[in-house]
Amino acid sequence: MLADIAHQRSQSLLRQRKVLLLAAAASFVINLALFSALSSKDREIILQPIATRPLTISSSGVEADYLELVTRDVALMLLNRSPAGLDYWMEQILKLADPSAHGALKAELVKIVTEQRGSDVSQAFVINGMTVDPKGLTSEVEGDLKTFVGGQVIASETKRFRFGWSYAGLRLSLTSFALVHSPKEARP
Repeated sequence: MLADIAHQRSQSLLRQRKVLLLAAAASFVINLALFSALSSKDREIILQPIATRPLTISSSGVEADYLELVTRDVALMLLNRSPAGLDYWMEQILKLADPSAHGALKAELVKIVTEQRGSDVSQAFVINGMTVDPKGLTSEVEGDLKTFVGGQVIASETKRFRFGWSYAGLRLSLTSFALVHSPKEARP
């Protein structure tokens, strides 16, 4: 009699163990499926109220509107400078730099800071137009670049600058900037 009770009890425990193992395996498979679904899905953030219309950032790529707004802000920050705020100016631009381009950008900025430190030369840029290429991750800004010594304007020219970008995850980072020479300037 005791053997029958012990056998029934052990069979009951074996059934409970099998059910528990099946539940754990099912839970593992479901969690694995959910993780893979979440990791492969594009992430998206809605930015409000940066612009007059809602913008989204998606891990699948950068939108032209967002690239335009970032280019505008970076161009104004990069091209408007005075000797009084050079350290802050360089620090803010380097925060936007792509890690792979950080050294090259810092070298360019250090040259500018070295040339301008201790002088009365400042510069102001007014944007006249812009083109963006979200697929190529480039943008160009055209505008009037004015150079001042003290309060006196010593130069005013229309210039075009090209910005290179990288986009990883949800981060748009600056990789390069350069003056675009027009065909007129290239001729001797």
